[in-house]
Order: sequence, then structure tokens, then C-alpha cells
Amino acid sequence: MTGKSSNDADRLRVASQYRDIEDRISEACARAGRKREEVTLIGVTKTVEPSLINAALDAGLRHIGENRVQEYLSKKDALHLDGVQTHLIGHLQTNKVKSIVGKVDMIQSVDSLRLATQIEKASAALELVTPILVEVNIGGEESKSGVAAEETERLLTELSRFTHLSVQGLMTIPPISDSDAKKRHYFSKMRELFIDIRSKNIDNVSMHILSMGMSDDFEAAVSEGSTMVRVGTAIFGKRCYPV
Repeated sequence: MTGKSSNDADRLRVASQYRDIEDRISEACARAGRKREEVTLIGVTKTVEPSLINAALDAGLRHIGENRVQEYLSKKDALHLDGVQTHLIGHLQTNKVKSIVGKVDMIQSVDSLRLATQIEKASAALELVTPILVEVNIGGEESKSGVAAEETERLLTELSRFTHLSVQGLMTIPPISDSDAKKRHYFSKMRELFIDIRSKNIDNVSMHILSMGMSDDFEAAVSEGSTMVRVGTAIFGKRCYPV
């Protein structure tokens, strides 16, 4: 009985925290003079058990993002996914491409021509078009994946020839910083890149999604033009990694 009560309490907590994030996004949009519908909330479900993910989905969350292919595949059948969009947001290895193409609605972490080529081949084999975002390493950090900002347009031009990929925008994870000014600097830099590429009107490249902002900085990202924020800890609580 104690375990059940604890689980129910956790589900109520998650639902409440999801609604709080929705309110905070609405307030951030209002401060920025934007409409709430301009920003999509993705609940990041890395290490989160299905019952807690379902608590957020049942409360109204319509997009979820997973970092790892195997983790997503292991729990997706237990999720309430009717009317829900699913995203792969973590680094994707080429040997996992066939396992995930067709299983999610979008792959947000395409950072090389080699990876894109594998997604194109897997998508062609299934006779489908896979929506993708190109991940940009806006801070130029050696420890992070993502294409360099100055190489982004070139990669997008190469991807434009693929017929089974639909490039829909850019994604980034900026350097960790305690400074709001530094966070805003990278978000602003990313928005400038996004707008510049959009103005080029590259064939088969639709620049309508700018995915940036997480639990500790999504409000600043909204103020700088993000159209998609990825929030995990602030909804589901601290991640519990298996020992």
C-alpha cells in the first residue's frame, strides 16, 4: 500500500510540475511579446519510468524526447502515445539508425553528412520521409557533438539533395553557464544563425523549428526566439541512473 501511495504521489507531482512549466512558458512568451502556440514543449524522458511519463501525458503533454534508442524502444509500448509526437534528441550512432527510423516522429540530433546518409538510406528502405533537425555546436565545445556554426549552411546544402529527409530546423545545447548573460549570448547567436540560413531559402530545407532551452534556461531561450524547449528535470525530477 505504501508503494502504491508513493507512486500516486509521484504521478500527482509530475502532473503538477508539468502544468507549472506550461504556465512559465506562457508567461515567458507574454514577456517576449510572443504567442504561446509559437513554442512547443518537449518533455525529456531520459531514465524516467513509463508511469511517470504517462502522468505528464495524461495531464496534457503532447511531445516527448528520448536520448537513447534502446531506452526508448524498451518502454514505448507502455506509454500513452495516442496524439503524441516523439523525438530522438540524444546523440545517434550510425549503427542504431535502422532501429529508430520509423519509430519516432523526428530526429533532432543530426550532426554530420555520414549520419544523415544512413538515415536517408533507412528511410528510403521503409518508403518514408524522416523529419530531422541539424544539431549545431554553437559554443564550439570539443566535448559536444554538433556541426560547427560556420559549417551549418554547407551541411544543410548537402542534405537538401536527400529525398527521404525533411530538414525542419536547428537544435543546440549551449555551454553550461551560471550567467544569464552568457546563456542569452549563445541563444541570440543561434537565433541569428537560424534567421540567416532561413533567408537563404535552401531547397528542401524548411527553417521553422529552433530547438533550444532546457530546464534551467528555457525562459531565456523563449525570450531569444526558441520555438521548441526540451524540459526534463523540471517536470519529472532528478534523473535516476541505473547502478
